[in-house]
Amino acid sequence: MYQHYSLSNSGIYSTTKEKQNLQASELFKINQVIISRYTTVKQLNILKMNSDNKKELSPEQREELLKILKSRFEKNMNRHKGLEWADIQAKLKADAEKMWSVNEMESTGGEPDVVGRDKNTGEYIFYDCSPESPKGRRNLCYDREALEARKEFKPADTAIDMATAIGIDLLSEEQYRELQKLGNFDLKTSSWVKTPAEIRKLGGALFADRRYNNVFIYHNGAPSYYASRGFRGSLRV
Repeated sequence: MYQHYSLSNSGIYSTTKEKQNLQASELFKINQVIISRYTTVKQLNILKMNSDNKKELSPEQREELLKILKSRFEKNMNRHKGLEWADIQAKLKADAEKMWSVNEMESTGGEPDVVGRDKNTGEYIFYDCSPESPKGRRNLCYDREALEARKEFKPADTAIDMATAIGIDLLSEEQYRELQKLGNFDLKTSSWVKTPAEIRKLGGALFADRRYNNVFIYHNGAPSYYASRGFRGSLRV
């Protein structure tokens, strides 16, 4: 026998006679929101736990991260022509906090890789290079103002707040286009990008993806969030 459900104050489904007219499609949508929020909350709890501790990896964590980064670096030489892994590794080892941030990029699904070097400062530039928008950073509205503007079904966090916690910056539109010159990214997903103040002031935010072999920049209400949209970041080391 088919049963109807409603959402109780505690966020748990319970059988109720008063909601007999609730459609199955509505139930499905509500359920998806709860699952998405629960998943993101778990990810954020892990991130918060890490950020509450000293921003430094254990020797074992450092070695494992460097092994992953070196392998990725060597498999994608087109992203960093003329750069040497030994120099990048030395920079990382000399900055424990930056290495911690790179590890957070990795643990949230960003697959960070070096995409260039600033000739003026000597800093190496890491971007999130995962094929799709990082899985551990989806279901997020744009910023804190957008989160507080939502009256219901609020996401667990925001792209700007999570980026700050990790210690990275959202890619700008220009940086996102630079990334797309190095490969095909976000063919099935999309990513928030840094939004100009004049657009954000009017309630909007920008996101981007790649479709039909072209890069597209779109606008959306900043409070919106989707299971297929995360954000990509950059970090200088």
